[in-house]
Order: sequence, then structure tokens, then C-alpha cells
Amino acid sequence: MVMTFFILTKELKARTVWLGHPEKCEEKYPKNAIKNQKYNFFTFVPGVLYQQFKFFLNLYFLVVACSQFVPSLKIGYLYTYWAPLGFVMAVTMVREAVDEVRRYQRDKEMNSQLYSKLTFSPHLFLFLSHYNVLLQNQRIPADMIFLRTSEKTGSCFIRTDQLDGETDWKLKVAVVCTQRLPALGDLFSINAYVYAQKPQLDIHSFEGNFTRLMSSIAFLSLCLTGTVIGVVIYTGKETRSVLNTSSPKNKVGLLDLELNRLTKALFLAQVVLSIVMVALQGFVGPWFRNLFRFIVLFSYIIPISLRVNLDMGKSAYGWMIMKDENIPGTVVRTSTIPEELGRLVYLLTDKTGTLTQNEMIFKRLHLGTVSYGTDTMDEIQSHIGQSYAQPQPAQAPKAAAPKVRRSVSSRIHEAVKAIALCHNVTPVYESRANGETESTAAEADQDFSDDNRTYQASSPDEVALVRWTESVGLTLVNRDLTSLQLKTPAGQVLTYYILQIFPFTSESKRMGIIIREETTGDITFYMKGADVAMASIVQYNDWLEEECGNMAREGLRTLVVAKKSLSEEQYTDFENRYNQAKLSIHDRALKVSAVVESLEREMELLCLTGVEDQLQADVRPTLELLRNAGIKIWMLTGDKLETATCIAKSSHLVSRSQDIHVFRSVSNRGEAHLELNAFRRKHDCALVISGDSLEVCLRYYEHEFVELACQCPAVVCCRCSPTQKAQIVHLLKQHTANRTCAIGDGGNDVSMIQAADCGIVGYGGEGKQASLAADFSITQFKHIGRLLMVHGRNSYKRSAALGQFVMHRGMIISTMQAVFSSIFYFASVPLYQGFLMVGYSTIYTMFPVFSLVLDQDVKPEMALLYPELYKDLTKGRSLSFKTFLIWVLISIYQGGILMYGALVMFESEFVHVVAISFTALILTELLMVALNIRTWHWLMVLAEFLSLGCYIASLAFLNEYFDLGFITTPAFLWKVSVITVVSCLPLYIIKYLKRKFSPPSYSKLSS
Repeated sequence: MVMTFFILTKELKARTVWLGHPEKCEEKYPKNAIKNQKYNFFTFVPGVLYQQFKFFLNLYFLVVACSQFVPSLKIGYLYTYWAPLGFVMAVTMVREAVDEVRRYQRDKEMNSQLYSKLTFSPHLFLFLSHYNVLLQNQRIPADMIFLRTSEKTGSCFIRTDQLDGETDWKLKVAVVCTQRLPALGDLFSINAYVYAQKPQLDIHSFEGNFTRLMSSIAFLSLCLTGTVIGVVIYTGKETRSVLNTSSPKNKVGLLDLELNRLTKALFLAQVVLSIVMVALQGFVGPWFRNLFRFIVLFSYIIPISLRVNLDMGKSAYGWMIMKDENIPGTVVRTSTIPEELGRLVYLLTDKTGTLTQNEMIFKRLHLGTVSYGTDTMDEIQSHIGQSYAQPQPAQAPKAAAPKVRRSVSSRIHEAVKAIALCHNVTPVYESRANGETESTAAEADQDFSDDNRTYQASSPDEVALVRWTESVGLTLVNRDLTSLQLKTPAGQVLTYYILQIFPFTSESKRMGIIIREETTGDITFYMKGADVAMASIVQYNDWLEEECGNMAREGLRTLVVAKKSLSEEQYTDFENRYNQAKLSIHDRALKVSAVVESLEREMELLCLTGVEDQLQADVRPTLELLRNAGIKIWMLTGDKLETATCIAKSSHLVSRSQDIHVFRSVSNRGEAHLELNAFRRKHDCALVISGDSLEVCLRYYEHEFVELACQCPAVVCCRCSPTQKAQIVHLLKQHTANRTCAIGDGGNDVSMIQAADCGIVGYGGEGKQASLAADFSITQFKHIGRLLMVHGRNSYKRSAALGQFVMHRGMIISTMQAVFSSIFYFASVPLYQGFLMVGYSTIYTMFPVFSLVLDQDVKPEMALLYPELYKDLTKGRSLSFKTFLIWVLISIYQGGILMYGALVMFESEFVHVVAISFTALILTELLMVALNIRTWHWLMVLAEFLSLGCYIASLAFLNEYFDLGFITTPAFLWKVSVITVVSCLPLYIIKYLKRKFSPPSYSKLSS
């Protein structure tokens, strides 16, 4: 049972699932298989052909090739048109087939994963059920309902990082009546069903009920993964994950679109040239037929080899990326858009697992007068050890035993004790006997050893705090719903009873717990939370605000810890009022909150803690590199606002000198308008906004919001759903017309990755789902710097040079054809026929021209050292109408020189014109390649001499086109040399003068 990706084709409906009786289900479950393939066996050929012929270039040549079947329009041999077209289509299909097979293999690997299905077979009859058995740390690709867990309380911790990006452990509880069944086999005999709402996009809510006939109804919550026995509700296309995932699409690079526009311009020029030729003839005879013959005759002005050269170049770039030892493990999954890496303006990144490792480390404890960092933890451990030391025999009092020291020791003890008690963490033990996980020490035979204990909680911050208290001597060894136990440095186990617990919510920004100590019976109310929530709760102090600001600037996530001692009478009074409030029918939440707040007054401030979310290696320098390259970075995360803001600071996504505007929560048009006006008045300010507020802004003020957000140096969107992430990408593409890149590592990032012009996945942490849909995969975030600055730059610059040179190769020969036809009475007769035309673009010039894929304008080290060079690439100056017109003028000049020079210098026969002009043409192309190379590679030199050698060797077999006796004479050699020098030397001089008086920026650096 695995997950699927495809578009819904029918209306979704609510359903009833009977436990243990699948035959009673009205609807069949959708197929549960991953499908990232773009084609199937029947659609591959027509699909690839459609993708190719929707480009004007290929469609144009298809029409030209088909025209050669008409006798009156036939110009030359059929193979001169169909062979290049067939070769291009063959290369394209092979490349697409390789990509498709790789996608199929990756899908097959995921689809072959097996999951346990619970069955029951009394009296040799086998009854299949919907029940699935899930082991510890096993991901499930379906939406499920808890029925039974290995815990006696029915609890289990789950993670939903593939759905909402949050890696926090979430506590879920199984349905009570199924959890209490005496035996596992009773699940098959119970007469019950689950009614579930129709599948929907909302990942945070689920409405349904569990009904056991002749019993009460228990309301449910949705479970996505965990160590449980559960009943599957949604599979395949109906799961929350798939509903929030877009279908895969064919991505087309901006360079391909630009070249497609240029080929249209060339076609227009070709038609105009053909009309001029027919007009100069006087529109005599079958002029319309002659017009079409001229169009076919000048068809090489749009080279068919353009697409095959570019496609082969892209494959070469992909190979170079994967072979780069500086970014090991990088995989190119889509070989059609490597040059997109060199044109990016917006980078949209996930947080958890992409920028961070999601590993919280305790960094700072501040008591107001003294602060402890990681280098002073031994001192804290010493204080805790003294506080819980075994009583010693009475000794004579020492003179003035440092009273201050005893005071500090007492404050440290109270702070550490509060941190060890105020949380929702559960210790989990790995049984050595059978490898099963137990959450209570009693079930683990009171084995409190450190080597088999782990912690689970709803927040990684809490786990970090509990691990820290363990490191300084106060260890959480056991917890259930009613009590928890701490082990002191002396080995004593202290028991505390949980009287009340108030979980953390995004509204309250704090959590609290009331506990009773077993030995003394003392009742204490502990609370911890964000400074904005706790500042008004704790007693007056003069250091909290300042220290919170200092820790925040260091990128630490702060929590304020406080306590309040309660008498028995105070707690009894509170408990009565609290229980009464929970029984209220109207405004229950407000009344409960009011009762809790009655306790939250004048609490004693104990300490301030600072926790750091460990960043990926070299995240800070990488983000700085990208910013210097002119790339705007947006962080889109499903995590909480406070967490996202803290990571934005610690990663230096927002620099220390920049202000942060936290877009307050808005729910209607008026509030959104006021907040947008407030934001508009700020300058050079990073924006932090939640998904709910973003949705309101986009509903009423889409254009205004995007315009303001795009002016920000950084944007952080928190509590984003997968659909919202993709929506943000579409908005940037729509309103800015700039190229976007999305990077993530979880299933909740798939839609964003697929929507972006370039999708990158870091496949280190959260599973393979995102990597299956990405265009590129990297193992570490820091690799994106080299991927963009070096390989993106080279891919774009090389493809631009290669595309324009291939067009120059076609335009120069079309210019020669135009000059030839105009001199010979505008006859629609080809200058070169048969093998000469095929060999010109393949054997004689293909390898030197293609060797441009090895060229580079700056060294990789220089591109990384000066990321500002990347800004020029985003402007598209390497391939523009300006550069295109320059190449047109070069082609016209060289074509005219070659043709007129050959006509002036030929001896007595027309065949001499062909020999002189064609040889000079080949030499000119080889020299032009050398003229445009900026960094020589030994393969370039080999390609030049190999092509020249092939041409010289083939002259012996071209007696059909050349006079072999003439081409061996000195006259042939000097005439060809003169024409070649005249066509190339001026361009060398112009290039030298330009580099001397107006050098490009990269040449200044390389020099």
C-alpha cells in the first residue's frame, strides 16, 4: 500500500467503512501507487512528438520535409531533409525514454514497499480486513484512524512532516472502545463502522465518527502515521497529501522559449527574402510555386540541428553536474532545463530539513544576574549534585560560607527542576528482549539506563530541554497520564503527580502544569512560554526584555520559565472552578481560559532558556552568497510563526541590520487593508506572514501584496499548506515574469517543487517523495551555491553561445544561397546538394561547434568568489535580440564575402565556385569557433583538427561535387586562404579592440 499522484476525475464523496468487513463498503479504495511518469506505453510516442512539434522550429522542418514529396517543390534529395529531422527526433525520444525509465524505476522502488495487513482465519476461512499494522518509525502512505496501540493508554506519537512540514511529535489517542477490547481478534467480531467526511484539501481538520452498534459515538481525529493498528479511510488520490499535490508537468526552459521566438523571426526574414526573390523575377510564371521553392531553398536559415545540439548539450551539462566532486551525490533528474539554474531571481525554500537539521541544542540559561552557556554546564551540574546530595553528618559551620553561593545554587536548582517538570515529554525505552518499544519504565522492568532511553514530545524544543536537564543530573525516567518520575544525580527516584496540564497553543503561546510532590505534598504551578506572553504574567523585573532581545539576535529560541506555589485550599478552589468551566455549554473555551488566567498572576520568574535549531552545514554563507548574486529568498514553512522567525534570524536570511515586520493576523478585507498600509510605510524590512493572513490578502489585494512583498529583502511565510506554497510560486511567476526555484525535502514540498521553473530537493531527511518529483537532487543545502553560481552559469552561457552559433551556421549558408540565386537570374536552384549539405552540419562542423559546451568565461573559484557576476545572467544579455542581430550581421558579411569571393576568383567552370566557396566556408566555421572560445580544452583542439582532417580526407571521395584536379593546385589553396582571411580577420580585429577598450566584467576578474 503506497501513495499515488494523479488528478481526481470524479466527485469525492463521504464514505462509511465497516470494521473487518470490506464487502460492506460502497466504494472501492483508489489505487495506491506513486506515478511520477509523464507517459505510458501508448502515449509515449504521440506525447513526445506533441511536445517537440509544439515548438515552431520542429514543426517548421516537418512541413519543409513533407513538401519534398511534392515533385514541383522538390529541391534536393529526400534524405537531406528527412535524415536530420529523423536524427533529431530519435535523439529526443531516446533522451525522454531514459528520463521516463528512471522515473519508472524510482516509482517502482517506492511502490514495492510492503505493509502488514491484519487478517483473521477461524475455521480455515480467511477474512481480509482494512486493518493495517504499523511498526515504530514506519511511514504510511494513507490516511488512517487509530484503533489500537501497544500502549495501554492507547496513545502514540506521530509525525506529519510529509504533510505539513512539522517534524514535531504529535500525541494521538486510539478510539477508546477498540483500545479496551480484551483481545486483538475482537477487532474482527466488533459490529462497528467509521463514517468519514468526503476527502478534502484541509490538512488540519477531519470530521467523522466511530459508531459501535448499541454503544456511544466517539468523535475522531485523523491519523497519518505511527505505531498502531488502524483502519484505512483514504488511499491514493483521496489522501490529504495527494489532494495537496499537483500533477507532474513538462517544464520548458526560458532559453528554449527565447530561441523559439528567434526562429520565428528568422522564418519571417526567410519569407521576406523569398518574396523579394520572386518580386525581382517579376512574379512571372507559377510565382507562387517559386515562392515556396525559395522558402524551402532558404530553409537552412533555421537550422534543424539547433534542437539536437541543444539537447545533447543539456545532457552534457547534466553529466558534468553529477560528476562534480565538490557537490557529491547531486542528481539531475530532468535533463531539459539545466540552463534554468543560471537565470533564477527567486528562491523559495522550505525550513525543516532544508535549512535546518531539526535538531535542537540547549545553548543558554539565564537567571537574571548570571548566565550559563554550553561552556559552563559543569558548574550547573555541580550545583544540582550538591542540591540532591545525600545528607552528611553535622559539621562545624564554616566561617561565612558563601551565602551568595548557596543562593545561586538554590536558584539553579529551582530553574532546572522547573524545566524538568514543565513539559509534555514522554521517555521511551527500547526493550532489550524483543526490540519492542515501551513508554513506561515499569513495562521495561525499571530499566532507567541511558543507552535505551529516547524522548518523544510535541515539540523538539521540549526534548532539547529535557535532554539538557538529563545532562546536568536531573533525568526524566518515566511518565504517564497522571504522574512523572525524575532521577537525581544520587540515583534517587522522585515521583510527582500531574494534577492539571495546560497544553501550548498558538493563541496562548505558553503551556503550564500543576504537580504535587509525592514526599512533601507541595503543589506547584509551573509555566513556560514566549516572552511576549509571559512578560505580563511574571513579577516585575528589569532584565527579561533585554536578555530576550540579546538571545533572539543570536538566533536562539527563548522560553521564559516561572512558577507559583499553591496551597491546598487555593488548588481546590481552582479545580472546582476549572471543572465547572469545562462543563459549560456556551463559551466554554473563554470560560476555561479565564479560570486558568486567574492563576497566571505575579508568578515567580525562574529563568530564561535559549535553544538553537541546528542549521545545515554552511547555511549562512550560502544564503549570503545567494543574496549577493541578486537572488531573493523566500522561506515557506508549515511551522509556527515564532519558530520560522527565529530560524530566519539565526540563518541570517534576515540580516541583523534589517527590521522584521510581523504581519498581524487578519481575517477580513478591512483588517488586511490597514495592515498593508502599515507595511507600505516601512522600507528595507523583511516580512513575516502566516498562511491564514496570506490567504486573506491574496483574496482581496493580490496585486498590491505581491508588489510589496517583492520589494522586501526576505519574506517568511509560516503555517503554509502545501497548496499555498505552490500558489505563491504561481503568483511570483505571474506578477514578476522572473524565473523561480523551489527547494524542499518533504512530501509537503512536492507541489511547490513542481510549480517552480526549477525544482530542487535535498534528500537527506524527510523521505523520497519530494525527490521523485524534483528536477535536481542535492545532499546538502550548501551545494546549491555551486550548483547555481558555477553549473547554472556555465549551462546558460554555453547554451546561449551554442544556440547562436548553430543559427549563424545556418544563416551564413543561406546568405550564400541568396547571393548565388540573385546573381544567376534569381533561379531557385540549390548551391550545395546532397552530401555536402548533410556533411556541412554533421561531419565537418558538428564537433567543433558542439565543443562550445566545454567553454567557460570564468573559473569556478572566481564565480563563487564574485557572485555578483550572476546578476548579469538574470538580465538575459547572453542571448537577446541585440546579440542575435550581431550574429545576423556577421552571417551576412561572411556569407557575402565567401560567395562573391568565390565567384570573382573561380577559374572557368562552375564546379570551381562550389569547391572554393565550400572549402572556405568550412575553414571559416572552424576559425569562428576558435574566435569565440574563451577557455581552451584539449577536446576542443582535438575537435578542430579532427573535423579539418575529415574534410581533407573526404575530398578524395567528393568527385561528384569537386574537380579533384583543381583542388590540388596552388591556385585553389591561395584563393581559399584569401577569402577565408577576409571573412574572419576583421572580426578578430573587432574582438581585440572591444576586449581592450570595453572588456566584459568577467574578463576583468580573470585578468
